Amino acid sequence: MDAAVNSFVGIDVAKDSLDVCVLPDRRRWTTTNDRDGVGRLLEALPAAGACLVVLEATGGYQRTVVAELIAAGHQVAVVNPRQVRDFARGLGLLAKTDRLDAQAIARFGQQVQPRPAQKVPEKQDRLEQLVARRRQLIELRAAEKCRLETASTKFVIKNVRSMIEQLGKFIRQIEKKLSELVDSDDRLQCRAAALQTAPGVGAVTAVTLVAELPELGRLNRQEISALVGVAPFNRDSGKFHGRRAIWGGRAAVRSVLYMATLTARRCNPVIRTFGQRLQAAGKPFKVVMVACMRKLLVILNTILKNNSTWNSNHQLNHG
Repeated sequence: MDAAVNSFVGIDVAKDSLDVCVLPDRRRWTTTNDRDGVGRLLEALPAAGACLVVLEATGGYQRTVVAELIAAGHQVAVVNPRQVRDFARGLGLLAKTDRLDAQAIARFGQQVQPRPAQKVPEKQDRLEQLVARRRQLIELRAAEKCRLETASTKFVIKNVRSMIEQLGKFIRQIEKKLSELVDSDDRLQCRAAALQTAPGVGAVTAVTLVAELPELGRLNRQEISALVGVAPFNRDSGKFHGRRAIWGGRAAVRSVLYMATLTARRCNPVIRTFGQRLQAAGKPFKVVMVACMRKLLVILNTILKNNSTWNSNHQLNHG
């Protein structure tokens, strides 16, 4: 973070409003969450470069304000709401209102100083939205398929089948748009193509990783594993040694990585050998899968970091 930063701004984002708190001078105000409101926010904030603006990820409501703040030159960090809530509880701040949340977010930024986000290129933003929409449609289709199994009325069965067919059509349209978007951008195309050179990684996995894990190739193996949520955390105290477990991270990325790992355990020589060794050691299935997911993720991270492609001998030695 820039050493010139001397103010910390917490913004609690709602659908229609932005509650703002600036520390250390404790200024507070509320504005609307639209273009005009963001314009007023920019006028009231300290100079760009002199403050760190912190917001919580709120399912997309923060998208416009984050883009405008970064475009204006501000340092902006988008953080996990759970982290802020745990931080507030640790300070004894148990009450919860938009005004208090803005203050807690500002104090979180002041104490933790999270890493500022990078400006997201327009095509990267469009890619993220398309991937998210595809995931939503697939979840809807899976729910409809479950309903089909329990339906007994002819009309309901026909209606559910029609919905499944329609969702399938929408999914194919999204996938076509994804393919066109990736093909239209050399950077996206190169990243997706490099990832697909690794056995077990298909087009869907590659595009999802490019869209929802833009940090891939920029972080070290420990950082990328923790970011995705495949780095088990210790649970030890005194003589007690608890079971290691993963926690947090990006569930959507973990989901596609899990499916890719199932395939990789069959067709990827590095992952297959690694998994067999853990299985022979008596490790439970879940432990083997998480370890293989982490191994595959580190390999993909190495591929993009080195601007290379899959090489089994190289990955065996350095993955």
